[in-house]
Amino acid sequence: MNPAYAIPAVAVVVLATVLIGGFGLRLSRTTSDFYVASRSVGPGLNAAAISGEYLSAASFLGVAGLLLVHGPDMLWYPVGYTAGYLVLLVFVAAPLRRSGAYTLPDFAESRLESRQVRLLVSMFVVGAGWLYLVPQLQGAGLTLSLLTGAPRWLGGAVVAAVVILAVAAGGMRSITFVQAFQYWLKLTALLVPAFFLLLVWHRDGGAAPSFPDIPAALLGGAGADQPLATSRAAHPLYATYGLIFATVLGTMGLPHVVVRFYTSPHGRAARRTTLMVLTLVGFFYLLPPVYGWLGRLYAPALSQAHDADATVLLLPGLMVGGVGGDLLGALVAGGAFAAFLSTASGLTMAVAGVLSQDVLPSRGVRHFRFATVLAMAVPFGGTILVSGVPVADAVGMAFAVSASAFCPLLVLGIWWRRLTPPGAVAGLLLGGGSSLLAVGLTVAGVVRSGWLHTLLAWPAVWSVPVGFLTMVLVSLATPGSVPPHTSATMTRLHLPEALTVRRPPPPGEPAPGVPPARRSRVTGGGP
Repeated sequence: MNPAYAIPAVAVVVLATVLIGGFGLRLSRTTSDFYVASRSVGPGLNAAAISGEYLSAASFLGVAGLLLVHGPDMLWYPVGYTAGYLVLLVFVAAPLRRSGAYTLPDFAESRLESRQVRLLVSMFVVGAGWLYLVPQLQGAGLTLSLLTGAPRWLGGAVVAAVVILAVAAGGMRSITFVQAFQYWLKLTALLVPAFFLLLVWHRDGGAAPSFPDIPAALLGGAGADQPLATSRAAHPLYATYGLIFATVLGTMGLPHVVVRFYTSPHGRAARRTTLMVLTLVGFFYLLPPVYGWLGRLYAPALSQAHDADATVLLLPGLMVGGVGGDLLGALVAGGAFAAFLSTASGLTMAVAGVLSQDVLPSRGVRHFRFATVLAMAVPFGGTILVSGVPVADAVGMAFAVSASAFCPLLVLGIWWRRLTPPGAVAGLLLGGGSSLLAVGLTVAGVVRSGWLHTLLAWPAVWSVPVGFLTMVLVSLATPGSVPPHTSATMTRLHLPEALTVRRPPPPGEPAPGVPPARRSRVTGGGP
């Protein structure tokens, strides 16, 4: 990859991100604009923004790398990522928007009327968000290192600085335009090179030679003689089911995805947004498998490299070569940085929102900006301490935690009126807590082989049922703890806004669905 072309491409993406964020800042005039874009984002723009932040480093780089190393079995990644939105559409999208909340902790407290549940959900949102941010910064470090030979931490530092600037300056209104732009940029950055790469393959008649000129830096160092994620070979069937459970059920609880549904004007718009996201995401996921397949034909030596995630970045130069290959490589590099920036922006917005409301002693836009720095500083430190985990695997771990903690809470909270605060707390601790512990032990390398390693590396198969079962059993054992306003809250979640009769509450009573002595921190009134 020629740095003379790739570095300007990355610089243009960074500059465009800052300029578009500045345009959004000009439109952010109120507190509601800053936090939820005044709940006025239409389905088209919102769908592009959700797709932009959802298609992360795992989608842009990681899927192709895993397909190169492990073959067609890894197609479950894009299938699971896409199918997760179907589950989100059926069970969560419209009721979650009707809840009127801003964050998952807001929803938890509104539904269960418990400050304890809110604080526990806040901890899991921050943990899952940080876990998801680490691979975005790792991918940025890999890309910039390939372009310039710079140390890995520098790419993460660049992404962290740009994201902090964009999120802290304009909030949700600003990053909505940024993420929508970045979706179309990422799609273009994969689609155009894929067209020319397939032309090269067609010219070669399908009998592609292996190219020996792979950068030596990729084939050297510790672990270079081992394929990525060797644990799959031990128990591949279980790993596949763990992947399916995590990606399909984890999507509905990802904090940066869920928060965007609060920007829809109403429940119908939230559903329409989800349908459009299914289309946009599904079309994008047709492309990474093409790169993985071509990588197995043209660059099989990368399957032994420690950085097979670089397959997408290297293929244009290996297959096309010359100025054309340099230009296509620059386009891919720009798209990769757009992937890191868009997902990191959404995650930082979600984590900073929770930190500013539930962790910092004071609230407001100024403290939200401080929380933005804190939300990015911790995962940036994690990228320096943790390395060697493939990008898609690291993201899969975040999905597993999300599926185990938030999927039971959202599904039961929206569809089962007998859920109680003690049941929710127990389910979060046993389901979400056990999956978070398993992921931590996996990253730390405490267990490296055997069934125990497989169970810890892919916990969703057992941790999601544990979360559901615990919430149900403990709730049934504590029927007296059902929140007093459950009927009003459930009505609000499931009736279309046009059919909801809004009457003033009796004197001394809170509004329907709002816990006593609480009002939204966004608008100052009801949620």
